[in-house]
Amino acid sequence: MHTRILIGAALLATFALASCERSTEPAGAPAAISAAFNHTTTADISGYYMPVEPVRIGQWSLDHLFLGQASEFETWEGGSRSETFGPVMLQFDDAASPMVATELGQAHSVTARVLPTRYDVTDTTVSFEGRSPELGRVAFDGRLDPDALATARRNLGDDGVVMTGTLTAGRQTVRDVRLRWWMGD
Repeated sequence: MHTRILIGAALLATFALASCERSTEPAGAPAAISAAFNHTTTADISGYYMPVEPVRIGQWSLDHLFLGQASEFETWEGGSRSETFGPVMLQFDDAASPMVATELGQAHSVTARVLPTRYDVTDTTVSFEGRSPELGRVAFDGRLDPDALATARRNLGDDGVVMTGTLTAGRQTVRDVRLRWWMGD
């Protein structure tokens, strides 16, 4: 009888210890993160994708779509996130704001950067969704032309279209947004 009590106490202690070591993360949390943020690229598609023609959403003008390098995607998808920078983001200029001098020339003084709440990036597609206080919900779905991108990269950027997509911000949608590639400074 004394042996059964000791065995029972040992089992109870084992179960108690095992329950203490369980993760406090809700079941499925890692799957939810990976489902929201996904990149499957085999080529370097990083750089700035800038409108060939002006793209306006109310007072806001699309300045660029940014795609980071593989390591930036991996860092974000691993859970380490910045409040000011993401591996995919869009930047808009307030077209009504005053112009200021920058190291790259004249630029609007008020900008809105939209970080991702969801993205799926491949060698040929970019699907992005984010939010900003200025623009509300922002979404972009684009098709990337790998051959045109390779040419632009060889030429260190040019005016050729490498991506075409649809941009939605707030309640306005702009179709046939054409973007060229620039490597940045």
